[in-house]
This record gives sequence, structure tokens and C-alpha cells, in this order.
Amino acid sequence: MIWHIAKREIYDNLNSLRFALATVLLFGLMLTNAVVHLREHPARMQKYHDASTELLNRLRSRTDLYDLAQLGPEKFHKKPSPLHFCADGGEVFLPDTIYILISRITNDLNTLWYLSYRYQMPNLKNIRPNTIKVDWGFVIGYVLSLIALLFTFDSISGEREQGTLRLTLANSVSRHTVLIGKFLGALVSISVPFTLAVLMNLLVISTSSDVQVGTDAWSRLGIIFFISLLYLCLFLALGLLVSSRVHQSGASLVILLLMWVSFVVFMPSTLASTASGFSSPMTSEEYWERYEQLYAELGDEYNARLQDTRGVPTKRIELRGEYVSKGTERGERLIHEHLAQQHAQIQLARSVTRISPAALIQHLFESFAGTGFEQHQQFVENVQVYAREFREFVTDMDRADPDSRHIIGVREGMSQKPINSEAIPTFEDTLSLSRDFNAAAVDLLLLILFLAVLLSGAYLAFVRVEV
Repeated sequence: MIWHIAKREIYDNLNSLRFALATVLLFGLMLTNAVVHLREHPARMQKYHDASTELLNRLRSRTDLYDLAQLGPEKFHKKPSPLHFCADGGEVFLPDTIYILISRITNDLNTLWYLSYRYQMPNLKNIRPNTIKVDWGFVIGYVLSLIALLFTFDSISGEREQGTLRLTLANSVSRHTVLIGKFLGALVSISVPFTLAVLMNLLVISTSSDVQVGTDAWSRLGIIFFISLLYLCLFLALGLLVSSRVHQSGASLVILLLMWVSFVVFMPSTLASTASGFSSPMTSEEYWERYEQLYAELGDEYNARLQDTRGVPTKRIELRGEYVSKGTERGERLIHEHLAQQHAQIQLARSVTRISPAALIQHLFESFAGTGFEQHQQFVENVQVYAREFREFVTDMDRADPDSRHIIGVREGMSQKPINSEAIPTFEDTLSLSRDFNAAAVDLLLLILFLAVLLSGAYLAFVRVEV
């Protein structure tokens, strides 16, 4: 009986204008998405490879250990995700490069290089792009959810108005059977054109030689598609819930549209902007004030102690090494504090917006597509890991020379032997699927919880409805 009701629902949907419009809209948007990705992604990858190759060549052109320790790897580039078409992730607000910083302690003494993140978030209060990106996040988060409501707003209320619901229930058909049949019918009616549109999108992208989609990317796409179906089910359940509680189809449609605007359009950006005001990270002016104070104090300390090293070159070298290390450590600690405050503000805004299903789906897509804030965090962590490896390499090379004084940061105190440039560690920006699962676990559980609550609510509402 469930399948009989589902087939009738599918047949009615296939013969409706909304099915034709939904199919055309999904195919048009997915085709547009594929064409735009094929035009933009090769240029992003070429830019990344050119910049990375240039940096690697400059790094390997150095054979002096002191220059390597002093200047470091210069900067780091974020690798573009091959699944950028799934979620843009507000990349315009996230830099694709992390630079290094060398600070001056005195006129003749500088720190070693350390990572600089101070320009990471140019606009913390607006975490959404200024223009609409036709990615999967937009197509599914906005368009597919609206289609789901348009297919279910009259599922119960429409039959009640026509009197067919009374006849159906009079034939000893249980209410949960009717509800499940209508849910499955709407799900199949939307899933078929959506799946075909997705397959067309992937076919267009995968047939291009300019875009390489590997095994890991296909695994991520499968997860994203599954999440999309969960999201579709959530709005189908919402449509059935409201349709069960409202007696007129027109009123049901108005209520659902207002709820869609509130939860999908209005809440994510408004809540994020409001939540950002609850946390106040260090401003650029405060950062530079503390930065200048820090190195002014270090410079005064160094100059005061420098007087005691006159005529003792060894002590002078040791003092320079001490303050090079101290200046590097304190400068890095200050900039990491600034970074942690920025990340805390972003995390707070993302946590608050989890009340919106659209924000949940956006976060999940960014996590598994390897874009947005989650990718940027992994990029930062990859850079920090490499920075430690690079410094360990310099220290190991210096320790391997018995003639060195092992005072890192001072030319006279380090090894003078040339190094093998091929032995210098290279940076690689990679993504971890297991880490992405851990980052997305809460959002995925919340999405499943919302679906369970709405399905339960639709069932209870339909059981109590009077026909």
C-alpha cells in the first residue's frame, strides 16, 4: 500500500508544471556550475603551480645555512581544491598565501623568520561572499530546499481540501502508511532529476583533461551527495509537517515560504554577524602597538647587556644568538595569539549559525569539498608542521658540523659549510578525509537530529489531524 500511494504521488508530480520547472532549473544550474568550474579551476591550478615552483627554485638556490635559517621559505601557497565547484567557501575572505615575518630588534640585529597571519581575515563580520556563487552549496542549500517545499506544501492540505484524504483513510489505510507513501513519492520525484543533474555536472567536469578528479575526490563527492539527500529529506519532512497542520494549501505555502526565508536566507548571515560582535579579537592597531612595544623592550635589553661584551667576541656572539631566539619566539607567540582570537570569533559565529539547516549544509559541503574555513585551518596547520620540520632541518645541519658553535641566528655561530639543496624539506598542502569527518561530525549529527525531529513532528501532526 505504501508503494501504491508513492506511485500515485510520483505520477501526479510527473504531470505537474512544478516538476518540469524544477528539472529545467536543476539542469541549468548544474550545467552552469560545471562550465564555470572548467573555466576557472585550470587558471587557479596554473597560478598555484607557477608560484610553488618559483618558491621551490628560490629555496633550493640557497646553499648557505645562515641565509636559510634567516630568510626561511619566504611564503606558502594554499592548494586549490578540485571540488571547488561543490562549495566556494567564501574564498574571497580567506587568503591563499601565508607570508613570513622578520622583525628588527636593533639596527644591526634581526629575528629569524616566523609565520605571519595578521592579514588573514579582512572582514570577520561578513563571512559570506558579496556575490552569489552557483556552486552545489547554493543549488542544494537554496534551490533544492525550495523545490522540496513546493512539492509538499499541498500533500496533505490539498487532499483535505479536495476530500480525497477522507476517502483514502476510509479504506482502512493507516495514517503512517499515507504519510510514508507521500514522503517517498516526493523524495523520488525530486531525487531523480536532481541525481541526473548531478551526473551531468560530473560528466562534463570529468571529461575535461584540465580538471583531475582523483579517488579521494570521488569519495568526498559520494559523501556530499548523501548529505544532499539528507538535507532534501529534512525539507520534505518540514513541508509535510506544515501541510498536516494547516487546512488550506495557500496558507501552507505562505507559512513554508516564510520559514524558508527565515532559516535559509535570513538566519545564517544575521546570526553570524550578531555572534561576531560577542567576541572582540585584537585589532590591527592593538597588535602593532604590542608589536612595537615588544621589540622596543627587547632592543633596550640587548643594548644594555651589549655593553658587558666589549672586547669579548664570544660573549657578543652568544648574546646575539640569545636575543635572536628570544625575539623570534616572542614575536611568534604574539602573532599566534592574534590568530587564535580571530579563529575563536569565526568558530563562535559558525556555532551560532548551526541553528539554520542552510548553514549546516554549507559547513558540511566546505568540510568535504576541501574549501572554506575548514580548509584554511588545515592549510595553517600544514604550514606550522612544515615550519617545525624546516627549523629542525637547519638545526640538524648545524649540529652535523663539528666546527660550528651551534648558535642559530648568528652567522659567526653557525656552520659555514654549503648544504645540499636537494635535502631541504619541501612544503605540501594536503587534506585529510579523517580530519574532515571529525570536523563535520557535529554538523552531520545536528542535520540528522533535525531530520528526525521534523519526521516525528510530521507523523504526530498527521495522526492528530481531523479529516
